[in-house]
Order: sequence, then C-alpha cells, then structure tokens
Amino acid sequence: MEKFTKSIKKEEVKREWIVLDAEGQTFGRIVTQVATLLRGKHKPYYTPHVDCGDYVIVINAEKAVFNGNNKMENKKYHRHSGYFGSVKTETLEKLFQSNPEKLFKVATRGMLPKTNLAREMLKKLKVYKGAEHPHTAQVNSGK
Repeated sequence: MEKFTKSIKKEEVKREWIVLDAEGQTFGRIVTQVATLLRGKHKPYYTPHVDCGDYVIVINAEKAVFNGNNKMENKKYHRHSGYFGSVKTETLEKLFQSNPEKLFKVATRGMLPKTNLAREMLKKLKVYKGAEHPHTAQVNSGK
C-alpha cells in the first residue's frame, strides 16, 4: 500500500466565513490568527501552492490593544509613490486612529508570502471599525 500526501485542487477547497472580534485582543496576536486563517494552515488538507484559506471578517478593529513601550509613538509606517522625495511616514498611533482597517491589512500582508497567491488571499480579508458588517448572509449560511 502506497502512502502519499494528497495535494488538493483549488476546485476542491471548501471555504468558510469566520468572524473575529478584535475588541480587547492584542493586535499582533489577532493579525497572526488572521494570516493563518487566510492561508488555510488550520485545515488538514493545507497545500502551499493553492489558496485554501477561508474568508475572514474582523470587527471592532478600532478596539484592538497594543503592547510595548512607546510603540504607538515609535513605530512608523512608510509608503512611497516611486517619485523622488515622495516618502510619506505615519506613526502607528496616527494610522490606527485614522484608518484601523488599513493597518490590519498592512500587518496581515507582511505575514503572508510575497507572491500573487498572497494578493488573492488578502482579498478575502474584510475589516470593519464597528461591530456591524454587511456579510451576515454569508456567515449565517456557512457558504
């Protein structure tokens, strides 16, 4: 009897909708959990070259907690348009207050592989400031 590991095809993947509440949770811990769910590493049939992850909805994004001494003032996020002298820098505190959804996506993107497959995985992440989200039909039906 041969023993081999079965690789799953993208047509065979069963996706679920998972809702995570960020209220009172440490930011880094919840982003790590989101990245694991997006990749599909929690499933027994995980295949690295196939997008077998689930859809993830993060609610109450503005209520996440940060640990660390002066992290809010010292941690900086940079972006660059490609033109000379166009580097823009924001502190964690300013980015978290103005756009926590973007902060979750940037942090999650850093934990995913740097490939086209990761861009597809990131599209399955939905982040919302409040407790309301427009995906109740998908979550309730389990599709």
